[in-house]
Amino acid sequence: MSSPTKEKTSPKLLTAYALGEVGCQMSWYMVNSYLNLFYTDIVGLTGVAITIIVAIARIWDAINDPMMGNIADHTNTRWGRFRPYLYMAPPFLAIFNILTFTVFPVKGVMKAVLCLICYVGTGMAYTACSIAYQALQNVIAIDSRVRQNLATARSVGSSVIGIILSAAVPKIMKAFTVNPIINPVTGEASADAHGYFMAAVIASVAMIPIFWLCAAGCKEKYTSELHSSAPAEKTSFLQNLKSLVQNDQLLMVVLATVAGTICVTGRYGILTYYVIYVVGSFDLIGPVFTSMTIGQLVGTLTVPFGTKIFGKKNYMIIMNLIMALGFVLLFIFPSNNMYVICGLSFLGALGFGAPAICYGMVGDSIEYGAWKLGKRQEGLAASMLSFGVKLATALCAPVIVLIEAVGYVPNVEQTAATKTGINFMVNILPAILAIVSLIPVFLYKLNDKKVAEIRADLDAGKHAWDHK
Repeated sequence: MSSPTKEKTSPKLLTAYALGEVGCQMSWYMVNSYLNLFYTDIVGLTGVAITIIVAIARIWDAINDPMMGNIADHTNTRWGRFRPYLYMAPPFLAIFNILTFTVFPVKGVMKAVLCLICYVGTGMAYTACSIAYQALQNVIAIDSRVRQNLATARSVGSSVIGIILSAAVPKIMKAFTVNPIINPVTGEASADAHGYFMAAVIASVAMIPIFWLCAAGCKEKYTSELHSSAPAEKTSFLQNLKSLVQNDQLLMVVLATVAGTICVTGRYGILTYYVIYVVGSFDLIGPVFTSMTIGQLVGTLTVPFGTKIFGKKNYMIIMNLIMALGFVLLFIFPSNNMYVICGLSFLGALGFGAPAICYGMVGDSIEYGAWKLGKRQEGLAASMLSFGVKLATALCAPVIVLIEAVGYVPNVEQTAATKTGINFMVNILPAILAIVSLIPVFLYKLNDKKVAEIRADLDAGKHAWDHK
């Protein structure tokens, strides 16, 4: 097997791999940031209906992810195991993304049913793209540091496209708005159904060639080499899943991801309510989201040297503490001054670079699993991280009910108690979760030295049981 110490990080490969995350974010940004607001203020769904839709869709996604990972692990084509899905799935994802932000001429239960079908379809198409993309990292590089650099490039791609989307999407929505919704207190105009629809169309169509460029530039260089000694017989999905659960280090990463995703994704899902009704301005959505994505970019750019100096585990702890501090300060100072709110949003978002560390940890956990269990399962391992994300978003579903529980009413001035409740849910609850997510991180034991020893053992044909 090729010596991992000789592997260099290719700028061309980093760019191609980052494009995959650009495609993912172009698909998922509207869902993450605007879907709850679209459902309540445009479609007119109740909080209970939205909770049921999101919960069903995300629970199915969580189940579907390991299934997709298992399918990918058993895929063999001349293009590789994972790249074919980056060519085939994006057009279907674009269609369902657009349908998700379509207001159908139906009423009652059928309105909720159609929203559910479109949302589930989006989730399944996204799963095919994202699982293949995540697994790709582990067959286009073999060295732990190169994989961490790829994970960082992925997060940089996420931040860069996030900055663009945060600034552009609100403007696109308002530009295509036909019948604006007027805030009864401030007189500001918000986007209507046509504005949401056109923003989804533009982002969805543009993402397809982005995915294709990623697939074209990321050759599966190590797929055959890493699986040359794999057993010929095929194991069932349940057998693969059972063996993967025995990978205790991957489980720690998944558990940290679940808590961290609830923190960040749950907050994103209701952040627009905070900006519109607590801060008091629809027009500040763009600057706030942009400052957050710039903060994420800066935080991500510190990951390569931060993890090198402190190690992946310790730098993850540092980033989560910074994130929690930013959220607490936003709760204390919910200012409508653009510079204050954007500055504090930037501070909290510095910790959003932590996913880049998680992706690097997954790569190390795959090596650990191959060493401990004698199996390499990139697709299923990547799906477990995605499983954690989808499970977390399912657990976030009731947050819209909590918004209603504190008295939220669409398109009117909110009471002081309602504003305080929204502020608490957007900032204090995520700060608590940021701390809670560190519990499994403390149990993670793979550092660069340990991973290098594992890689050396695998190159020599040795496994964990050989040391007993």
